[in-house]
Amino acid sequence: MTDDPQQAILDFLGAAATHGGAKVTRIDTHAASVFLAGRRALKVKRAVRFPFLDFSTLEKRKAACEAELRLNQPSAPAIYKRVLPVTREADGSLALGGDGEPVEWAVEMARFDETATLDHLAAKGRIDAALADRLGHAVADAHAKAAPVHGFGFAAMLAEIVKQNDAELRERPDLFATDEVAALTQATQAALARVRPLLDERERDGLVRRCHGDLHLGNIVLIDDTPVLFDAIEFDDRIATADLLYDLAFLLMDLIERDLPAAATQVLNRYLVVVARERDLDALAALPLFLSVRAAIRAKVTAARAAHARDRSQAEQSARDYFALARRLIDPPKPRLVAVGGLSGSGKSVLARALAACVPPPPGAVVLRSDVERKTMFGAGETEKLPQQAYTMAVTDRVYATLAAKARRVLAAGHSAIVDAVFARASERAAIAQAAQGASFRGLFLTADLATRVERVGAREADASDANAEVARQQEHYDLGALAWAQVDASGTPQDTLARARTALAG
Repeated sequence: MTDDPQQAILDFLGAAATHGGAKVTRIDTHAASVFLAGRRALKVKRAVRFPFLDFSTLEKRKAACEAELRLNQPSAPAIYKRVLPVTREADGSLALGGDGEPVEWAVEMARFDETATLDHLAAKGRIDAALADRLGHAVADAHAKAAPVHGFGFAAMLAEIVKQNDAELRERPDLFATDEVAALTQATQAALARVRPLLDERERDGLVRRCHGDLHLGNIVLIDDTPVLFDAIEFDDRIATADLLYDLAFLLMDLIERDLPAAATQVLNRYLVVVARERDLDALAALPLFLSVRAAIRAKVTAARAAHARDRSQAEQSARDYFALARRLIDPPKPRLVAVGGLSGSGKSVLARALAACVPPPPGAVVLRSDVERKTMFGAGETEKLPQQAYTMAVTDRVYATLAAKARRVLAAGHSAIVDAVFARASERAAIAQAAQGASFRGLFLTADLATRVERVGAREADASDANAEVARQQEHYDLGALAWAQVDASGTPQDTLARARTALAG
């Protein structure tokens, strides 16, 4: 005998006969039950009420199902199908989508490969640079569809979250030392005070929106080689309304915690390129705060769930690790500026992308690439070939000026930048060094013989650079002048070049 008013419905949905004889797999969470059968998944809200959600009535569960469909379908149309009633028929039997009175509601979804969620792929080491690039694009696309929320008061809400984190972390002194919690809270509140005017300005500019709200790797699945965001928070608009970079920060923090810095850096850089908002360079000042708060939330949530975990000691250690990460992220090291120069085909862009993850603060340096800036300047797609007039000296001067200006904004926000351009002229090299404005600066100039460079530019596919073999040969006659930058042999593999570049930066 059970007191669960939904038990008969859950038993009905768990029966193979309900699904034409297909085997049924049931997955329960604190707020939902999901039934997987054949190519379909049905998700039912549990009749529960917590401080952060209320599914206690049929009407509220129906509204939550409709909200889940509405919020997730734009990003995952291949998954989310419809809201389906469970009905009580005239003979007293239950039916899916029958003619009787609805007694429960379910979200009907297309079933996907559960092992293709990105948390599983991360565990298998399968989030490479290409997938990370697509992931950054997917988040940018989702944010473009999100509706702005004006007058929300995001900074005030974030202050409340910081207070909640402090109180709940203090409840577990066995896991989180009280003095360390106090230090984290003090540093977090100070960081919030510094960036609060910036956050208020971003909210006025429409950059606080109704977002996903729970954007970690477990809520992203690879379908047809495309990252698809699903399971956005549907039960509380307030929890899911945030600055766009705070929404992105959950994903970045998840990648950092899993020791995937290259993927985290690539996600951030692709996101910045796709959204093409220069204001986001200024907002990097808030990124340490956002990342740290996200890690602190994971610390307290993981600690709360540890008592019910299969391996309690492992869960508690995970909570400690999240807390240590939150403390590390709130205190980022000073930024630095790195310029990567070299003739076309020397491997500048490959190195810049790889090097970005090695340049703190987390998740890594922002990469500013001359080829991308030039395409943006002319309103062209990243891989769209530009006409010859786009490569005049006057245009090139504008490109380098833009790179320097953006580098200054990134550094002013407390973040590091890597600028990727030929830097053939001494004046260009001097200008980017001056852009450091007192921050640590290092210039690297890649070298490779003409045959290697010609081969590389000929092998490019879907790349922002328009340089071809003819351009590579013409550059062979450039007068580079005195090169004060560290010269890095780039004739070998990308891994060889990265190792040499890291040695040069450490010197």
